[in-house]
Amino acid sequence: MAKLYFRYGAMGCGKTMQLLQVAFNYEERGHKVCVIKPDTDTKNGTKILTRIGPERETDFCFNKRTNIYNKIKKDYRDVHCVLVDEAQFLTKTQAEQLMLITIDFDIPVMAYGLRLNFRREDGGFEGATRLLQIAHDIEEIKTICECGHKATLNCRFLNDKLVTDGPDILIDDGKSKIEYRALCPACYERYLKCI
Repeated sequence: MAKLYFRYGAMGCGKTMQLLQVAFNYEERGHKVCVIKPDTDTKNGTKILTRIGPERETDFCFNKRTNIYNKIKKDYRDVHCVLVDEAQFLTKTQAEQLMLITIDFDIPVMAYGLRLNFRREDGGFEGATRLLQIAHDIEEIKTICECGHKATLNCRFLNDKLVTDGPDILIDDGKSKIEYRALCPACYERYLKCI
């Protein structure tokens, strides 16, 4: 039986790089994959891009109204794997549709995303919360903080200052400097004291 996998980690841990490696491995062996991402990820259009260079066109982008199950059923039943980037932006229903793809079509699904939002809240991302609840296999992809310790938190900096409130999605508008950093709890607390 195919499984639903959720691979999560803080910003910069290599989630997208791992997704691209999995796609490469399948395709190198002559298998077809379907790579998808949410259309809220507007930085690179329909491409998936890693911080260190490798990139790939998606097969399709989805929004909150997209029925991913029906899309796979109609257009991608011949794939050997479905790969989802930025899975935290799935809706609860879409996460459940991924599970049904594994059951009804026997296609493995690997979803990559953040576990926590920048406010340090479970439940900040509906898709991540549901994937943590239902995935067959869950794995943390680790990264390090600027101090060298394990980073577990995704932090938003606006004009070089830590912010702890605001909309879940904030795209660079060219007027403000928006940056996300992976920090350990100790460094987070250190930045918090500077607010």
